[in-house]
Amino acid sequence: MVNIAVLGYGTVGSGVVEVINTNHDNINKRAGKEINVKYVLDIRDFEDDPVQKILVHDFDVILKDPEVDIIVEVMGGVDPAYTFTKQALEAGKSVCTSNKELVAKHGAELLALAKKNKLNYLFEASVGGGIPIIRPLNSSLTADDITEITGILNGTTNYILTEMESKGAAFEDVLKDAQEKGYAERNPEADVEGYDACRKIAILTSLVCGEQVDYEDIHTEGITKLTETDFKYAKALNASIKLLGTSKKIDDTFYSMVAPVMIGKNHPLIGVHGVFNGIFVHGNVLDDVMFYGRGAGKLPTASAVVSDVVDAVKHMNTNIMTIWEEKKNRLGKFEDFKNKFFVRMRDKGLDDDQMLDIKNAFGNVLYVKAPDVQDELAFITEPIREGDFVENIKGLSDVLSVVRVDF
Repeated sequence: MVNIAVLGYGTVGSGVVEVINTNHDNINKRAGKEINVKYVLDIRDFEDDPVQKILVHDFDVILKDPEVDIIVEVMGGVDPAYTFTKQALEAGKSVCTSNKELVAKHGAELLALAKKNKLNYLFEASVGGGIPIIRPLNSSLTADDITEITGILNGTTNYILTEMESKGAAFEDVLKDAQEKGYAERNPEADVEGYDACRKIAILTSLVCGEQVDYEDIHTEGITKLTETDFKYAKALNASIKLLGTSKKIDDTFYSMVAPVMIGKNHPLIGVHGVFNGIFVHGNVLDDVMFYGRGAGKLPTASAVVSDVVDAVKHMNTNIMTIWEEKKNRLGKFEDFKNKFFVRMRDKGLDDDQMLDIKNAFGNVLYVKAPDVQDELAFITEPIREGDFVENIKGLSDVLSVVRVDF
């Protein structure tokens, strides 16, 4: 029998216990040993829950118990999760986690510590919830040079954008609806400003390049500036707008960003709607591959955590090699990244100077019209450096909206 302890009895922690109890026989069969939840750590009490019998409030109880082999850290945040994880690995206990913030910040360090002690630090659930992506990058796609990872990595923002597109609703109204349905937090900043997706693309990029990618170095934009009018133009173009986290390898240098992007009907992520996530990977040998599923939620995320627990049981006293060095990877300058841009402006009517200004700023552009949109001038640029776009757009007045374009 292998004893585990679960740190945090919130949404994911309670899900882990539920998954193990529900699929107990099948999980034990796949692990080759019986998995037993010996402790659950939380600052609260749960008097009406059977978990109260194994609940503890002091991490030292778990840390000092030699019968606990694996710790599941689903507390979230960096502290005290980082301290507890480090102490666990130093005490000879493997750790499985869904904590993307901690993995993004200290993943390389904790992996090195696990390797040193012939243990494992596993984090499948930190990106994409129940979607398997970490393990495929570590094992299934190792024959390829991965040149692109692009994903819809946040279910909250994808739900909001899907509702704005399908109902023609305003951002504020859809956000309120998402909060009422439990898809968005009371404070949704981490989701709607792109910070959550940024941490996830940082983890994926670190695994692909094998070096530490700091999420603070990734250019990040959210969805709060998008309007229903932007979606009218997207519909006219047979396109959609998604919040994408992307990393592209160009001449041996990775360029990473998180931002809303208008994608065309042939883009592999065009059909990812609602709270679902999708991750597109391009390799130089394999070509294109897609991972799709529920990117968040109690049971999908818990399922991924428990799969890591099974992996940890199968590899007791053996480190599963993960190439992610603490050496910092220097991303390419964001200003040098090239994109096409969709721009909306107030239409000055029969003003030839306005058209001339646009031509002087961006050369030949594709002008776009949308039904029921009046007094606006909209266009799509040719691919242009991010830095040049920022400088050139300064020469135009009355700009209403800017969205990157990938089609």
